[in-house]
Amino acid sequence: MKPVFEITKAAHFDAAHYIEQGPADHRYRKLHGHSFKVEASVRGAMQDAGWVADLDGLDAALKAVAAELDHGLLNDRPGLESPTLERLCLYFAERLTPQFPGLSRVVISRPTIGESCALAL
Repeated sequence: MKPVFEITKAAHFDAAHYIEQGPADHRYRKLHGHSFKVEASVRGAMQDAGWVADLDGLDAALKAVAAELDHGLLNDRPGLESPTLERLCLYFAERLTPQFPGLSRVVISRPTIGESCALAL
């Protein structure tokens, strides 16, 4: 049986958003921003090169998606009209899976307020 490994890279971005659900006076309805951390993990057997996937390639792809969102309004992005942590996980997964079919996990967190969401694939 071949060993199965999981590699992970992280990136950061800052973005604004608002959530329209909830009571009319809820603080989530007001435009506000967060510093986000995103982690992407690829799981699989060791390839001929001696790795699961190229960490530099994963790093570049993850940072490219984070750069799309950095210093923007998340609500303006298709699929993020209601930009919850869950939808952000899906956003990253949809963009990374074509290049990394072994993508196994995406974690989005807001470290300064102690919140995170993980998507297992």
